[in-house]
Amino acid sequence: MKNILYLSFYFEPDLCAGSFRNTPLAKELAHQLNGKATIDLITTLPNRYSSFQAAAPEYEELGNLKVHRVKIPAHKSGFVDQIKSFKAFFSESKKLVKGKKYDLVFASSSRLFTAYLGYTIAKKQDIPLYLDIRDIFTDTLEDVLQNNAVRGLSLPVLRNIEKKVFSSAKHINLISEGFKGYFSKYNTPNYSSYPNGIDPEFLKLAPSVNTLKETKTIVYAGNIGEGQGLHKIIPQAAAKLGNSYKFIVIGDGGAKQKLVDAIAAEKAQNVELRNPMSRAELLKEYSEADFLFLHLNDYDAFKKVLPSKIFELAAYDKPVIAGVAGYANQFIDKFVSNNILFDPCDVESFVSQLNSYQYKTEQRDEFIEAFKRETINKKLSESIISYL
Repeated sequence: MKNILYLSFYFEPDLCAGSFRNTPLAKELAHQLNGKATIDLITTLPNRYSSFQAAAPEYEELGNLKVHRVKIPAHKSGFVDQIKSFKAFFSESKKLVKGKKYDLVFASSSRLFTAYLGYTIAKKQDIPLYLDIRDIFTDTLEDVLQNNAVRGLSLPVLRNIEKKVFSSAKHINLISEGFKGYFSKYNTPNYSSYPNGIDPEFLKLAPSVNTLKETKTIVYAGNIGEGQGLHKIIPQAAAKLGNSYKFIVIGDGGAKQKLVDAIAAEKAQNVELRNPMSRAELLKEYSEADFLFLHLNDYDAFKKVLPSKIFELAAYDKPVIAGVAGYANQFIDKFVSNNILFDPCDVESFVSQLNSYQYKTEQRDEFIEAFKRETINKKLSESIISYL
């Protein structure tokens, strides 16, 4: 019987892309390995949003999948908070694996830290390391970090860690094909590009009923961080659009106060903020919306990413409004019909396109068939198993 160590900072019932990626993937991997291997999955107790709490056991067995949830300090997603959180995750994970022997380490990582944890364990046990890279952390930090001194001190250290980790991996899956250019300098690993996908709950949605509303709603749900830059687009657009449109923003994050301040500065009365909610509640909100909204800040690093949010929004028949650049922009333009697409933070382009848009809904059957999460997870699991 083989043993796999699976590392993911987020797992169900947490509400975030990392959890939505890894929960069904781990279960599919366990299904394919039933009777052949056991999987120790180390994650954290729900912590993505300080304003959303969900109960979960510290340990549970789901057949041959054993889930260990580590308690980490409460945080609000700031840089220092994240360091403290990972430090706790790192030390507790090391305690959990002490004395155990594994045949493979799989780590799904967006902030490099989980990948680094996997690297230290794989190196010590001299076993293959398989990485699932959801973001280029150093690239993002270079854009997001405002403090020059912190940037100057931290980036060289992190780039050195990155080089060690990525060079030692046997295989790296890149969640966005936009990452390929960045990773061309690391030629030791094998590569694949299995993206995020559409979860089963988004596959059997009832068609929208088109009704002429006096006020059309634009819904955003997710993290409200510096990376999303909502404070640079929503209050300004809301003020220009007036009461014909209403923005509903569902979520929490480190830049929420900036959004609140910008709404006040613009005197925008047509923006409503709501706390994070369960996925079942969110499905209802999406179904009742007129437009579904996605935005990334105007940073060079984000020209390489492919937000997981695209897949759940495009599963609906609603028009998708997206302020993104680079690979994400190209992807939406190619695969997601019925869109309003503009450059990040370009308020004028967004407002003018929306004002001239003739409202319609449209089923995206080809997109849904091509990007089912279930199909992607089966292929990714087969790839992971090939390294046992």
